[in-house]
Amino acid sequence: MLSGTPFNKSDNDYDWLGPGVYFWQSNPKRAQQFALEKRTRDKASWSPVVVGAVIDLGLCLDLTTEAGVAEVRAARAGFDGLHAASSLPKPANKPYLPRLDFAVIRTLHQIRADLDEPSVDTLLGVFIEGKPIYETSNFFEKTHIQICVCNLLQIKGVYRVRPDEATL
Repeated sequence: MLSGTPFNKSDNDYDWLGPGVYFWQSNPKRAQQFALEKRTRDKASWSPVVVGAVIDLGLCLDLTTEAGVAEVRAARAGFDGLHAASSLPKPANKPYLPRLDFAVIRTLHQIRADLDEPSVDTLLGVFIEGKPIYETSNFFEKTHIQICVCNLLQIKGVYRVRPDEATL
């Protein structure tokens, strides 16, 4: 990536912000931690490296705003309408497997395309994860902001994160 190799979009049915390239906003240590957790889960031997990126959000579906939430809520209603006409089982959200969220975001992209609205370049959302940091806390140890880049032209540059910024 540092030499210009393009990013690969993730398109798993559990990618909560839909298909795209995922970034942690200003959180290289959490990115490193996630990569190490994935390596352990996959029983892999690769060594993770954290890179930073300069991202122009462009047309951003920001799920920290009322407008963003309203658009996703409308997409959910559209998804339910389309799904009611099919005999397919409806996807469900489970911890760390937000398949329904993925399906709703995919429906949102399709609705925008059907209405000839501009494509969303990026999505931004707060991912609440982990255990409370103390008893009765509303702060969770792994909460982070994720950015999903749908339009790879919005990634303006990539840089190496200093090891001390990403080391746990």
